[in-house]
Amino acid sequence: MSTPFLSVRDLRVHFSTEDGAVKAVDGLSFDVERGKTLGIVGESGSGKSVTNLTILGLHHPEHTRIEGEILLDGQDLLTAPERELERLRGNKMSMIFQDALASLSPYHTIGKQIGETYRKHTGASKREARARAVEMLTKVGIPQPDLRVDDYPHQFSGGMRQRAMIAMALVCDPALLVADEPTTALDVTVQAQIMDLLKDLQQETGTSIIFITHDLGVIADIADDVLVMYAGRCVERGTKKEVLRAPQHPYTWGLLGSMPTLEGPVDVPLSPIPGTPPSLLNPPTGCSFHPRCAFTEQVGGTRCSTELPLLHLSDGRGSACHLTAEQRSEFFADFAGTRPN
Repeated sequence: MSTPFLSVRDLRVHFSTEDGAVKAVDGLSFDVERGKTLGIVGESGSGKSVTNLTILGLHHPEHTRIEGEILLDGQDLLTAPERELERLRGNKMSMIFQDALASLSPYHTIGKQIGETYRKHTGASKREARARAVEMLTKVGIPQPDLRVDDYPHQFSGGMRQRAMIAMALVCDPALLVADEPTTALDVTVQAQIMDLLKDLQQETGTSIIFITHDLGVIADIADDVLVMYAGRCVERGTKKEVLRAPQHPYTWGLLGSMPTLEGPVDVPLSPIPGTPPSLLNPPTGCSFHPRCAFTEQVGGTRCSTELPLLHLSDGRGSACHLTAEQRSEFFADFAGTRPN
């Protein structure tokens, strides 16, 4: 069996605050294979972005306690010195942030910002860096790249800024790309263009991608494997087909049930998940999802509120739930019967 390109084991990220420790990530493990896309999905506050900022070493160590292991191509990122992380960031691993306008400097041209990353990691001259910036803008579909390379971020549309961010992230051909909800603020047409672009570039370069989103529709389009997060933990894991067609966890059922579809009767109501995500300062005991779950009575007793369900994986597939396999099949069949095919 081949070694995964990225391996995360029992990752815990706790932030110190005046009110106590925020358990943003609390025992997370997953792998990303070479040339594959892992989709991480969950509501806001589930720990998706914190996980990936930790992979890139972008947390302030003074107020953050990090435990576990993160291996990138066999190299432990949590024990690597900051100088080594700076060498890896933008070169071997890179990130596309959610808000391109906030991530790009308004004081420098697009070309200078892309070229600066290239010069830092390759030692290229200014002329070479500019040529590389034009090349990357061409690759991501910016019209008239030899002219637009001298424009500032505010002169680009939202979709073009996001393409420029992708160009910057890929300028040094990273082996791992983290995309943190890069299509959230874009209309569906531009969203589809960005995802097609990422898939084309992945096929061309063999880059491994972690794609963070709250939208299962996006996951269905781009991911190979899916990890569902809730309250800092993985509650379900499997291939895209397994998770979307035969989900095993009530939280995943809730995410699917709250999605509108274009098929079936138009009068079928959406089924939003009741309640709100838990506080990570004082998470619920037992299963973190139990205050919002409709199936605690079927488990029986106080098990859901007192006993933490473990994630048992078989060939990369599994969920963290106290329901038996037979109960999950029965309840999902009931849920699926209320949704269009």
